[in-house]
Amino acid sequence: MTAQLLDGEPVAARIKMELADRAQRLSAAGRTPGLGTILVGEDVSSARYVAMKIEECAQIGIQSFDEHLPTDTTQGRIEEVIDRFNANPDVHSILVQLPLPEGINEQEVLLRVLPEKDVDGLHPTNLGRLVMGAPGPLPCTPAGIVELLANYHVPVEGKHVVIIGRGITIGRPLALLLALKRANCNAAVSVVHTGVEDMASIVRSADVIVAAAGRAGVVTRDMVKPGAAVVGAGTTFVGRKLLSDVAEDVSEVASWITPRIGGVGPMTRAMLLRNAVLAAEKVR
Repeated sequence: MTAQLLDGEPVAARIKMELADRAQRLSAAGRTPGLGTILVGEDVSSARYVAMKIEECAQIGIQSFDEHLPTDTTQGRIEEVIDRFNANPDVHSILVQLPLPEGINEQEVLLRVLPEKDVDGLHPTNLGRLVMGAPGPLPCTPAGIVELLANYHVPVEGKHVVIIGRGITIGRPLALLLALKRANCNAAVSVVHTGVEDMASIVRSADVIVAAAGRAGVVTRDMVKPGAAVVGAGTTFVGRKLLSDVAEDVSEVASWITPRIGGVGPMTRAMLLRNAVLAAEKVR
């Protein structure tokens, strides 16, 4: 069996084309979508990620408002920038790039962002709307995973989905989203982690596996039911090589699988851009 690749690049490209049209219509009406980004420190990976988002914003017509603060920036200074973005009507959404330097209270920083400008969809107000099934900005990686599976016609409704990892950015919100009675969701969802006894047997029962543990090769071939769909949403650097949570030989038993690079990542960024455009569309 050779698994079909769940390639996120062409799906993200199509979504960005649609968003460019929506952004153009907004700009023509006098409201160019604006995204404020806050980068603190000199972490190379974070800087590269923010630069990529700024470039993609330019491609589809989103105006970027960028703040790059030094590593020794205080909590108060970061909150001042957030307050300024909150008050700026041209900034419709805000991204605070994580992780923040040691000594900064990330939770307090994120809570400072107005819920309507929360481009990541992780503010407690927006997570509460997700719990209720109410409209609102969805967390980017979970929304991207659902979109990716739907694009490749992976059966999800009524199926057993096992998510490995319970983090706030992927595992927990993805479980909520997939359990909702909505298109391409409505699944039976189990959330496990490396502290669960006999985790492998639970994973082996899954029709769809989402690995979001950030632990290289946590999903091995013997844990995958033949014909299952496998999404590697977590990555780890080993030396200079970026490794997936999914072992390479899983592709020999799965029917669908994400590539090591170019699966979930492009979809996450596309969903962030979607949230940015949506925030501008909602302004009255």
